[in-house]
Amino acid sequence: MQIAAPDHLSESAAKWWRAVNREYDLEDHHIRLLTLAAEAWDRTQQAREVLDREGLIYTDRFNAPRARPEISIERDSRLAFARLLRELDLDVTPPADALRPPSLRSNRRAA
Repeated sequence: MQIAAPDHLSESAAKWWRAVNREYDLEDHHIRLLTLAAEAWDRTQQAREVLDREGLIYTDRFNAPRARPEISIERDSRLAFARLLRELDLDVTPPADALRPPSLRSNRRAA
C-alpha cells in the first residue's frame, strides 16, 4: 500500500520520500523516521538558502560581527538527516557495527 508524502515537504523531499516508500516495505515507525529525515533535509536546504543570500555573518546592535543562527540550523539538520538515514539503514552495504538495529534491506520490495 502506498502512502502519500506529507504535504508540508518540499517537492524534492516529497519525491525522495515517495521513492524510498516505493522501494521498501516500511512499518509505521520507519515511515516516521523517513518523514523526519525528509523534514531535516528541507530544514537544511532552507538554512542554506538564507546563508547563500545573507552570508555567514551579520552585525548586531553593538556593531559586532556575529555568526548567523542559520549556521547552527544547517549543521544540526545535516546531522539529524545523517543519523536518521543511518537508522533507516537504506545503504547497500551492511553496517560494520553488529549492535545496530536490523536493516530494512530484508524488507526490500521485489522488482
